[in-house]
Formats: sequence, C-alpha cells, structure tokens
Amino acid sequence: MAEAKRISVQEARSKVQGGQALFVCAYDSEEMCGGIRLEKALTMGEFNARLPEIPKDKELIFYCQ
Repeated sequence: MAEAKRISVQEARSKVQGGQALFVCAYDSEEMCGGIRLEKALTMGEFNARLPEIPKDKELIFYCQ
C-alpha cells in the first residue's frame, strides 16, 4: 500500500480540475461532509458506491477539516 502524501491545495485543485484525481471527503457522516464539501468532491457514501467504476490509476485525494 502506498504511503499517504500531503500535497498543497493548489496541487490538489489542479489535479482534480485536470481529471487526474478525485476529491473524497473523509468523513463517514454525510452531514459533516455536507458542511465542508469541496467542488466536485465525493462523499464517502458516493465514493463507496462508485468504487467499482473508478479507474485503478486515478489518484484519490482525501480531505477533512
């Protein structure tokens, strides 16, 4: 398993806008995620539901506050 790496906000945004990565809110609670949901971000529920269709080479960027 790859080690988690911290990246800058600018790098994360650039990767998501360029289609290289997906934002995933790391909170299990849809309510907590709703208050801090970033543009184009998936909730954990959405992420889990879409997991089979997400390409294995797609970078995942998990975030929480």
